[in-house]
Amino acid sequence: MTDHGRSRAVIEGVEPKIDGGQFPIKRVEGEVVEVQADIYTDGHDVVECVLLYRHAGEKNWTEVWFEPLVNDRWKASFIASLIGRMEYTVLAWVDRFRSWIRDLKKRSELDADIEVNLRVGAELVADASKRAAGADAEWLRSVSEMICGITPIKDRLAAAQDPRLMDLMRKYADRQFATKYDRDLGVVVDPVHARFSTWYELFPRSFASEPNQHGTFSDVIRQLPRIAKLGFDVLYLPPIHPIGQAYRKGKNNSPKAEPDDVGSPWGIGAREGGHTALHPQLGTLDDFHRLVRTARDHGIRIAMDVAYQCSPDHPWVKEHPDWFRRRPDGSIQYAENPPKKYQDIYPIDFESSDWKELWSALAGVVQYWIAQGVTIFRVDNPHTKAFPFWEWMISTIKKKDPDTIFLSEAFTRPKVMYRLAKVGFSQSYTYFSWRNNKQELTEYFTELSRAPVRDFFRPNLWPNTPDILPEFLQWSGAPGFRLRLLLAATLGASYGIYGPAFELCVHQPVAPGKEEYLNSEKYQLINWTLGGANDISEFIGHVNKIRKENPALQTDRGLQFHPVDNPEIICYSKMDALRQNRVVVVANLDPNHVQSGWVDLQLQTLGVEQDRPYQMQDRLGGGHFLWHGGRNFIQLDPQVAPAHVFVMRQHVRSEQDFDYFL
Repeated sequence: MTDHGRSRAVIEGVEPKIDGGQFPIKRVEGEVVEVQADIYTDGHDVVECVLLYRHAGEKNWTEVWFEPLVNDRWKASFIASLIGRMEYTVLAWVDRFRSWIRDLKKRSELDADIEVNLRVGAELVADASKRAAGADAEWLRSVSEMICGITPIKDRLAAAQDPRLMDLMRKYADRQFATKYDRDLGVVVDPVHARFSTWYELFPRSFASEPNQHGTFSDVIRQLPRIAKLGFDVLYLPPIHPIGQAYRKGKNNSPKAEPDDVGSPWGIGAREGGHTALHPQLGTLDDFHRLVRTARDHGIRIAMDVAYQCSPDHPWVKEHPDWFRRRPDGSIQYAENPPKKYQDIYPIDFESSDWKELWSALAGVVQYWIAQGVTIFRVDNPHTKAFPFWEWMISTIKKKDPDTIFLSEAFTRPKVMYRLAKVGFSQSYTYFSWRNNKQELTEYFTELSRAPVRDFFRPNLWPNTPDILPEFLQWSGAPGFRLRLLLAATLGASYGIYGPAFELCVHQPVAPGKEEYLNSEKYQLINWTLGGANDISEFIGHVNKIRKENPALQTDRGLQFHPVDNPEIICYSKMDALRQNRVVVVANLDPNHVQSGWVDLQLQTLGVEQDRPYQMQDRLGGGHFLWHGGRNFIQLDPQVAPAHVFVMRQHVRSEQDFDYFL
């Protein structure tokens, strides 16, 4: 038998952990990791426990003492201080000294004979002195002698309960039979923009200064001041690589391309190169470097599309034919999602016998663009590639470049989306595009903002994409676009828009019942002309300004829904980690009609005293309101504003003092 049988402390229910600790949780630099656990032992002895944490690769642990909650539940926390990977676990043991002190106090209060008990304690202190060194060891020896000496009992009791002794006995506790939790749990620590980011998507080829011309990186650079002014900090570019000629798609996804058709950027690869080459009409690598640098100067990061697929003209098709799946007639299987067919795209076969070299080449694509200054990657359809590959690839990349961010574009089944997040994706697309009524929004975002999902899945909300023109936007007009933008920007810490189409409220589907754009930019050049009656850019910029001014909107934690007696009005609040910034959003989900109702704020969850008035400052529409209690009346006209975005303050002493605090 081993000493394991003498380890009496029990550690259970450690949280947070994902799938029993198989996958790491996620935090960003500077965030708190709070750990809770059930820790107890048999009988009545006192248990002591510490949270251990360290950065990956370090040998030694840093300790934080747990604090008791209720019913043998304990909590402790540490700061995710450095970008990269961290580890944490739990250590617990039976503390014979603290058990002795507790019982000694009880016996002394009963005037019992405690001479023998004092000698027991003295031996415990003497043993601790052997584990100590220097002045601590000498002092502990002297206290041990004092406790078992011949001085009055009251002096010996005082010595036993000296605060310094308590501290040193904790410091030099006997841990030889300590129980260590059965695994080290992981934390991936990302840069802050993994939690809070605002994305703008555009096709560089559509921003030429002259109609019917192919845009360039220089044309995109000219857009940067406008995009920065609107408050976006990530500029996402669809694939910027050479586009194949074979089976090139025509306008509106026509299987037959005309001579002047530019094709889909996702048909990657031509004689000019593949995933590490640039489309020659966009510019040179020096031009791309200039775009990355200039974007940084405007506070914008460039996000690149990673689409692991090839056109029939991609160099890999000839160089590595084993990386693709062949049909019985010997031809390569093109991509399909019945009834959709993508003859211009060859999917990669992740069951290839040459999978090791394939994995290395795919990781090499990301490593190449990191070397060019890109740290954010939006990954196309990752759910159609192997999970083990993503876990290996993302881990490999982040070991060397831990500030790299990966956004998963996977509109698929919930468990598949969650698995992708668990294996390493920093952010994830969501079902927000199809969640429209109050019940759908409330249920979905309650799920995303609660444990365990919030510990591994970071939502990035998109009201539209080049692939998705939701039905709601097809009929709701500019009020509907403003509403969906407002919801995305306040329900989620990260959100994005397919920029020019959203700014101009483009809403024509390719056909009734379809959620795809007519004359989609995916297959043709569009010369965008911003401005005019349908341009909602000013509203977008205003909402993004509100996001930057309010830390509560920069996190997915602290989301709370509040009742409203009208199903067309939704109310929710967010708070920052310090509960100093509290934002309450009340939105009209009906884009066509004025709606009103009584909001019932749950003031206790907001840290607001029920019997004191509080100020509500509307950052969206303007105005300041003095509210009393939780129940208050709201009326919203979608033609004026889709919502109130209130910043709540309770420093108003009375109604007479109201003006003073404005």
